[in-house]
Amino acid sequence: MIREFKQGVFFTAATLVVFGGAYHAVFWAIGRVAFPAQAEGSLIRRADGTLVGSRLIAQKFTRPEYFQPRPSAVEYNAAATGGSNYGPSNPNQLEAVRERLDALTKQEGVTAEQIPSEMLTTSGGGLDPHIPPNAADLQAPRVAAARSVPVGRVLELVRQHIEPPTFGFFGRPRVNVLELNLALDDSLGAPKHPAAVAADGR
Repeated sequence: MIREFKQGVFFTAATLVVFGGAYHAVFWAIGRVAFPAQAEGSLIRRADGTLVGSRLIAQKFTRPEYFQPRPSAVEYNAAATGGSNYGPSNPNQLEAVRERLDALTKQEGVTAEQIPSEMLTTSGGGLDPHIPPNAADLQAPRVAAARSVPVGRVLELVRQHIEPPTFGFFGRPRVNVLELNLALDDSLGAPKHPAAVAADGR
């Protein structure tokens, strides 16, 4: 009886140590050594070390000088990730799509047929950091005009930031919006906020 009790206690303790501690420690160490950037959350920093976000989480961009991500049902709040759960026939979903369609046709100066569906519907998690290349092409003229540069320069940056499907066949080509916007500032200079321009008198 005592022997079986000791065996049970030993087995429980050993299992707790192996699967409750050692297992996680091993994979944590592998992640830190083999995939240090991913283990830290795929963070993006400026040259001076300033943290600007994660390449895995979308951020809200509204100024015309920047590319905009997919719509978000959670207002890009990483602490409340999720979708709207509206089906394609839900009246609220249809109304939201119509409103986005009207806003985008006016903002980008294009027809409804030119707007990719990804820019009209929210992603499942609400934090999709990518848009398809044609969605970036659609926004390029607006971004170029707002920055007073030839649209070709902006399109060149878009081409440089197109990511191929994972392993060559998973998913589709895509563009990371945050990385593209940072590249815009690095290559063309960060535009001043209207308040800063007013303060400078320029």
